[in-house]
Amino acid sequence: MTDSYKHKGLRKQLIAIIKEKGILDENVLNAIEKIPRHFFLDSSFTEFAYIDKAFPIGNGQTISQPYTVAFQSELLKIKKGEKVLEVGTGSGYQACVLLELGAKVFTIERQKALYQKTKAFLPTIGYNPRMFYGDGYAGLPAYAPFDKIIVTAGAPFIPEALVQQLKVGGILVVPVGEDVQTMISLTKISETQIEQKEHGSFRFVPLLEDKADGK
Repeated sequence: MTDSYKHKGLRKQLIAIIKEKGILDENVLNAIEKIPRHFFLDSSFTEFAYIDKAFPIGNGQTISQPYTVAFQSELLKIKKGEKVLEVGTGSGYQACVLLELGAKVFTIERQKALYQKTKAFLPTIGYNPRMFYGDGYAGLPAYAPFDKIIVTAGAPFIPEALVQQLKVGGILVVPVGEDVQTMISLTKISETQIEQKEHGSFRFVPLLEDKADGK
């Protein structure tokens, strides 16, 4: 796997596009500029790696559009050293962005083939989040509470278990809806009070519920 001057130049162009769309957090932009997105794509898609689009990664899943990754990351307001739960590891690209932002990343994936593939792949490019195979709706209670939580698939509702696992003062970012999702950021004001904001419409693959998929 090679990260050439051409690839780095294409990443700079991608950053310019994302900035034009309204992403202003320099830390987020720098993180995306560092990560070779073409490493995450099937070889037949590598020439499109730095177009601002989502692409298939197998198992009915996609690697998210870079703008969407940047948008969710910006909403999280990550500070170095914060403990972050990601629900829906997928290709691992979002997890790498969180790691570049200085977070301690715990990430959970329910599709076994995808989990195994990503768990083997990420260390080969220098990224080592804590990876778990299981039901994202349940979160990771054994490792809670988390400073921040990000859901990277469309959820029909905000999973209560994830709200419970969020620290007071913490932020949960989740796309909610069936076909088209509304991006929601939820701030936990106290154990009994939350503040919720909406941030426009997005389209994600669905967050799968119930038992982990052993196929």
